Amino acid sequence: MATTLIALRRKMDSAGDLKSVVSTMKASAASAIGQYERSVSALADYAQTVELGLGVCLRSAEQRSAQSLALPPPRVNTRMRAVVFGSDQGLVGRFNEVAVEHAVAALAQTESRVWAVGERTHARLIDAGIEPEGCFPVPGSVELITRLVGDILQEVQAPNAAAEDEGPIAIHDTALTLFYNRPNAAGYTPVSQRLLPLDTHWQRGLVNQPWPTAQIPEVLDMSSLTLRAFIREHLFVSLFRASAESLASENASRLAAMQRADRNIGELLQDLHARFHQLRQAGIDEELFDVISGFDALQDTHTTR
Repeated sequence: MATTLIALRRKMDSAGDLKSVVSTMKASAASAIGQYERSVSALADYAQTVELGLGVCLRSAEQRSAQSLALPPPRVNTRMRAVVFGSDQGLVGRFNEVAVEHAVAALAQTESRVWAVGERTHARLIDAGIEPEGCFPVPGSVELITRLVGDILQEVQAPNAAAEDEGPIAIHDTALTLFYNRPNAAGYTPVSQRLLPLDTHWQRGLVNQPWPTAQIPEVLDMSSLTLRAFIREHLFVSLFRASAESLASENASRLAAMQRADRNIGELLQDLHARFHQLRQAGIDEELFDVISGFDALQDTHTTR
């Protein structure tokens, strides 16, 4: 009986310690979600500025060229490049599986070069039969996302680095798609975003987008360098936003997992407490029964005498 009570007490102490760890992880995940969501919100104004500038360049290029758009169409043999965002750490439910399954389904009929963000995503892609070209570490804070974006652009554009006449990124000869989880009210949902080649309808929308002030801007000495500079900023904004939204989704998934774990540990503690008190009461009852039995025996002995 004593040994059983001691074992139950140890289990209760271990469960209590684990509950404390889970509570800490819940608080950390909730804080991280807010951090990444605020970074996406703060990026919105800059993204709008980049789109306005890109629209002005495209409009100016249309006016100076017989072509409808300034960029030539992508080559027929352009090979798809894809970046799949995930996590380095576990305890995130099906977060990585959902993103990888979405990417695998979309890339099933195409010849693609794929990069993974996160070791868990890298492993899932290999399990799905896709050998990634490389794996980027998941940034641990908003400040580190910029470094990740730079590493992705440098790696993905590497085969085109020799095209010096087209700038650091041979935009018209690149096909790039992002796959990641985007946070929503239910937690997150897998999405894909084609960055390159630029969508024709999207470009047309930028060209027709009204300027927010009465003073219409003008691009002096229009050249492809100006247009490509804005496109590079568009790529930066899109990659930064995708990474931040993926991180927010990862922490939302971790928060949900920790909430489930917290409930399970709470139920376990209730069960352990109930068993502990039941055994303790049984021990007390047994001791009282022994005392009463001893008293009755003494009374019988005294009466016999």
